[in-house]
Amino acid sequence: MKIFYRIYEYCIALPILIILTIITAILTIVGSLFSHQWWGYYPPRIWAKCWCWLLFIKVEVKNRELIDPNQAYVFVANHQGAFDIFTIYGFLNHNFKWLMKKSLRNIPLVGWACIAAGHVLVDRSSPSAVAKTMATARRRLTNGMSLVIFPEGSRSSDGRIKPFKRGAFKLAIDFNRPLVPVTIDGSYRVMRKDSYGINPGKVTLTIHRPIDPKSDDMEKIIQNSFEAIKSALPE
Repeated sequence: MKIFYRIYEYCIALPILIILTIITAILTIVGSLFSHQWWGYYPPRIWAKCWCWLLFIKVEVKNRELIDPNQAYVFVANHQGAFDIFTIYGFLNHNFKWLMKKSLRNIPLVGWACIAAGHVLVDRSSPSAVAKTMATARRRLTNGMSLVIFPEGSRSSDGRIKPFKRGAFKLAIDFNRPLVPVTIDGSYRVMRKDSYGINPGKVTLTIHRPIDPKSDDMEKIIQNSFEAIKSALPE
């Protein structure tokens, strides 16, 4: 069966998805001239769903009722693999901006679309560049937009959760914005960090109860978020 899936993947699904990616990027770039809040979210959301549907990736979302669709949050999620992007974009059902690697802007069309959509590109080249990145993120939050961050900083090489960096939590505390831990389970098996092959399967997105950023000190909030995310992962 695997050989038939590979034929379908490379000969049918991926050509369609590449065309959809180009169309979505152009729509986002042009539409964001008028409203990056709408055009930067809804076309990419449909695009992300198509990646999952056409590649037979089933996504299950748990506890969506814990978040208010009219409330802005800082979402923090573990980072298992490339399909984390499609899972959150397509199925979180909450408008947001990404805090993402600056290097992604170099991807033709896609990078330009990310800039047009108002996503925050992380520049770690110097302390002043980091400060500028955080200032941009603060402006996004000031406008009532949610933010999604992978506090591990990069994809896991073995599927296990890694220690968190502090940036996301500082933003949540500075703006008194509820912080929502999100567990992604299964995307590591769908596409590993060191692989270009995609394996059909299931990804589970578990939303945890929001954490009040003023409820405790930063280290305690980081620890509580880590433990919440880890609790929905297999041992």
